[in-house]
Amino acid sequence: MKKRVNTLILITAMLLGQGAVAHGKSILDSKHNLSASGGNEIRATGESEVCIFCHTPHHARQDIPYLWNRRDPVTYTPYKSTTLSATVGQPTGASRLCLSCHDGTIALGAVLSRPTEIPFSLTLAGRSSLLGTDLSDDHPVSFSYQSSITSGNTELVDASALTSSVQLDSTGQLQCTACHDPHNDALGKFLVMTNQYSALCLKCHNKSNWEGSTHDTSDLTWNGTAPDPWPNSTYTTVKENGCGNCHRPHTAGMHQRLLKQSNEEDNCLVCHSGNVAITSDIASELTKSYRHSVGNYADVHDAAEDFGPAGVVKGDHVECEDCHNPHQVKNTTAVAPYVSGKNIGVQGITADGVMTQNAQYLYEICFKCHAAATKNVTDVPEIVRYSNQLDTRLEFNYINNDISSSSHPVIQKTGSTYTPSLKAIYRIPNSNMYCTDCHGSDNPTVGAQGPHGSIYPHLLVANYKTQDVGTAYNAFDHELCYKCHDQAIIEGGDLLENGGQAKIFSHGGHLALGGINNDVVSCATCHDPHGSSNYPNLINFNSIEVTDFTTFIPGTTTTSPACSLTCHGHIHHIPSGTGGGGNR
Repeated sequence: MKKRVNTLILITAMLLGQGAVAHGKSILDSKHNLSASGGNEIRATGESEVCIFCHTPHHARQDIPYLWNRRDPVTYTPYKSTTLSATVGQPTGASRLCLSCHDGTIALGAVLSRPTEIPFSLTLAGRSSLLGTDLSDDHPVSFSYQSSITSGNTELVDASALTSSVQLDSTGQLQCTACHDPHNDALGKFLVMTNQYSALCLKCHNKSNWEGSTHDTSDLTWNGTAPDPWPNSTYTTVKENGCGNCHRPHTAGMHQRLLKQSNEEDNCLVCHSGNVAITSDIASELTKSYRHSVGNYADVHDAAEDFGPAGVVKGDHVECEDCHNPHQVKNTTAVAPYVSGKNIGVQGITADGVMTQNAQYLYEICFKCHAAATKNVTDVPEIVRYSNQLDTRLEFNYINNDISSSSHPVIQKTGSTYTPSLKAIYRIPNSNMYCTDCHGSDNPTVGAQGPHGSIYPHLLVANYKTQDVGTAYNAFDHELCYKCHDQAIIEGGDLLENGGQAKIFSHGGHLALGGINNDVVSCATCHDPHGSSNYPNLINFNSIEVTDFTTFIPGTTTTSPACSLTCHGHIHHIPSGTGGGGNR
């Protein structure tokens, strides 16, 4: 009997072209030895033959090679995705044979060569090896590999290169046997080669800029605090797990793109909670009062969505992938306005309102949601001003550089002369700033940086009082502005321009005593922090606080603009060319 078993093993290995015997570990030592002598948890209660559960030398099926000993399985729901270029239909070839056990519809002991079913002690129920008939959560099989490339998948290795461990079937289709050798479990999970450092995945997948990315090179390990980021892996570092940090080829939690967890953000936060990425505890940032609420959306984000003006977006949402590309992310820095390594490879909207697949500037990523009429976060501004612009892209982007318009230098560069109140370190001609200089973590020295969460409204990095209140002056109310603007100069009142003695404006007086109610005036009362489409110096008055606004004439030299307006019910008039003063 033993000679018959070994002979059948050799014949089967030759027919399938897998070279099982040559690998040095036969099916006898694997979980596919379902005989009673196999010693596995799932095994027949009395059957001693090994190969009979798949093959038979007599009474085999005539429509399938390999001396096949099992019935044809049922109809399946194949994998589908909006980013899939391949045409995936019903399983064929070797994949269909594998499913005759792994879909659970045909009993393991139901073979053609026996008149009655071979009894088993256990079934595949409750195990990851039970794939079921819904294959939408499994890696696609039975598709023309080369046709997928021809149809647009530029991140696949050319079919001619698949000549070693990973091979297509005789018709050029990718089957289960591209990754699994059913007769050899020397590497675990019947893999044809190790997937340490994503070696197996990278035989087919050639993800742009993956090589050298953080997830490709990181030596970080898990600190042991639950949950375990790699519960089904023996590898202990990020780089060893590679693709397996986020993806699961079978029974994936999120079907499209085979993510391990059903909620997109959970695939990131299992590591970015301080348990693996020690200095990048984004999970804690996302518990703050003001945050990009990635947990509020499920099954909304689509990697194929188009944020362009005429594009199609599934629905309002924000997910980690909207700002980060996990295949390309690197821990490299940049200078404004360029994206750093943390944001490379992400879609964006340019200053001209055109979609780009790879944002070059950080503001382009922000504009995906904070620009264009159909994608504004809100339709009503917090402060109703004399000029209201809800499209942030337009707030920053005044194409003609008109003297009557102004903005923080997110898109447009600073001029050759600096704003007098700026701290010395920011007096850099022809420079830019990031959106994240103002919007981001309230703790600039500890933990994850960037616009994940903050204790301050509008996800600001520091406190910023936007409404006038009848209290004494407190520098903390203007903490955000004082990050860049010199507190001493602002509080001192008269500003000095380029070392001269020209008076610019009495900010100190407004901070100490504003109007007849003795209110401390907020910076936001006069200045629109993103930009003003009509006036210089970011001036765009709060229409509630400033009424009867009749004229505002920009000065042409170093003199102050002329104003005629009413603040807190008090009439102001500052004649043009006086350099300030007037009737406050």
